Amino acid sequence: MDTTAHGTVSYRSMATQHNLTHGGSGNERIDPSTGTVVHVVGSRQNRPNLPATDCPFCVGGLEAPQPYETHHFANRWPPMPNDRCEIVLYSPDHDQSFAGLGATGVRSVIDLWAQRTTELGARADVDDVLIFENRGREVGATIDHPHGQIYAFDHIPARTSARLSNGWRPDQSQERLVHEHDGWRTSVPYASVYPVALEIAPSIQVGSLSELSPQQRDACAAMLVDALTRIDSLFGARVPYMLWLNQRPTTNETKHADAWLNFEIVSPWRGNGVMRYIAAAEVSTGEYFNPMIPEDLAAALRQ
Repeated sequence: MDTTAHGTVSYRSMATQHNLTHGGSGNERIDPSTGTVVHVVGSRQNRPNLPATDCPFCVGGLEAPQPYETHHFANRWPPMPNDRCEIVLYSPDHDQSFAGLGATGVRSVIDLWAQRTTELGARADVDDVLIFENRGREVGATIDHPHGQIYAFDHIPARTSARLSNGWRPDQSQERLVHEHDGWRTSVPYASVYPVALEIAPSIQVGSLSELSPQQRDACAAMLVDALTRIDSLFGARVPYMLWLNQRPTTNETKHADAWLNFEIVSPWRGNGVMRYIAAAEVSTGEYFNPMIPEDLAAALRQ
C-alpha cells in the first residue's frame, strides 16, 4: 500500500480510490428550527490529512504535473456539485506563504482570482463566488503547500446576504484604523467574533475584483501583504488565519449595485500559540465573547 511517513494512505492513492468509489458530492439540508444551511458531504470524510510526502501541489505532483507560477484546478473532494469548487495554488514553493510572495506575487494571485470570479460568475447555476484561504492546522488546513480555495454558491449565503442588506461600508474609526495607503484602508472591525480580525477595503466603492483597475490591484496586493505581515509580527510567529473576500454577488441584481468589496482576515489566537475556542455558550446562543479589545488590537498592530 502506498503510504506516507505517518502510515496513512497517500494523496494519490486516496484520490484514485475517491474517484472510483465516492464520485458525487453531498446534499444541502436546512435546519427547520434555525434556518441554518448544512451541506452533508460524506465523501469529504475520506480526504487526505496533511500528507507527509508526495505533496500533490508541488510541481510534478498529482495536481500540478507541469511547472506553474499560479495554478487552479477542480477540487477532488468538493463540498458542492457541478465543478463549483476549485483549489488555487499561489506558488510552486512548498514552504512559501501568501504574504511571502510579496506584492508582485500576490498581484498574480489577485489576477487569477478575478479571472475565476468572472468565469464562474457567468454560470447560470452560480449566484455568489467566495474566495478564501485557511492557513494552519488550527483552522483546518489539510495540506501545508500555500493555497486557497474558491466556492461558487448557487445561492447567496446568509451572512453575505446580511452584510449586503445592512449596507456594509469600511469602518471610519481612527481608533480602529491600522493602516491606510494608496486608496485602501485596513481596520479592526467594531465587533468581531475572533480575537484577531482585520477588514481591508478600498476607500472608494468597488463591487468586485474584476472592477479593480491595475493600480487598485497593485495597492490591494500591497495591503494584503502588509496586513498578514502585521499579524505575524504581533505574535512573532507564523499565525494561523482564515482569509476571505466579500464581493458583489454574480446575480446582476440592481439591489446589489452598491456592494463594497472587502477582505476579512481572522485568527483564533488570543496569544502566541494560545487558541480562543468558540464554546457552548456561544454556539448555543449565537452571541460571542471576545477577549481582545478591538481598539487595543488596532494600536498593537499599528506599531
